[in-house]
Amino acid sequence: MQQLDNIDTGDIVIMLYSSSSSKPLLISTALNKRKEFLMVTHRFIIADDHPLFRDALAQTISNSISELHIIQTGTLDKVIESLEGTEDVDLVLLDLKMPGVQGFSGLIFLRAQFPNIPIVVVSASEEAQVIKRVMELGASGFIPKSASMEDMQAAVKTVLAGEVWVPKNIDTENNNDDEESDLARRLTTLTPQQLRVLMMLRDGLLNKQIAYELSVSEATVKAHVSAILQKLKVDSRTQAVIVSSKIDNMIDM
Repeated sequence: MQQLDNIDTGDIVIMLYSSSSSKPLLISTALNKRKEFLMVTHRFIIADDHPLFRDALAQTISNSISELHIIQTGTLDKVIESLEGTEDVDLVLLDLKMPGVQGFSGLIFLRAQFPNIPIVVVSASEEAQVIKRVMELGASGFIPKSASMEDMQAAVKTVLAGEVWVPKNIDTENNNDDEESDLARRLTTLTPQQLRVLMMLRDGLLNKQIAYELSVSEATVKAHVSAILQKLKVDSRTQAVIVSSKIDNMIDM
């Protein structure tokens, strides 16, 4: 019996023989395949329109988490495309200000469209009111861009463990029933398609243009607009735009 060196008991061994010889022509091993399949690979999406910051954040996280695959994007559309085309995304790290995002609208949309994927906001807008609003809108955490590498790594690990993370000394339990908090709750009742329509209304698009962009009929757009007005408790599309913009006023654009 031929002895094969350096073969682990968990290896898969493939031998190829010719019809005229009993000796193998090729021995191919898939080292420790069983162990590889059992390994858990984390998949993150980093969404920020500054490539240098994306790279720095990716490196910071990679230094503390092994078997990590990171997708980097610079627009909300690319985030959506990545989430729809990638299975088992464990975490999205989202900036509040980048192309396709109007203040909190990107967070609201992603929470509605992908409710099972945790989102951590990473932003230079570090006011307590902004952090409180982010958490009200369903984020799993908030990381200031000024945070230390250690805090960024701790935040990601905390969220992966199923908990929430915010900077120290931030009281997210202080839920004053102010106008913005009430509006935030109303915005979270919109469906993903209604949120798309509202975002396009804020961009100044007409019903016909929205219908073209979404590949639906104008009647469908009108139905969405009516639902938006009802949920936001306003009487016109202009009021819907004004009211929904109020929630973004606290962000230092």
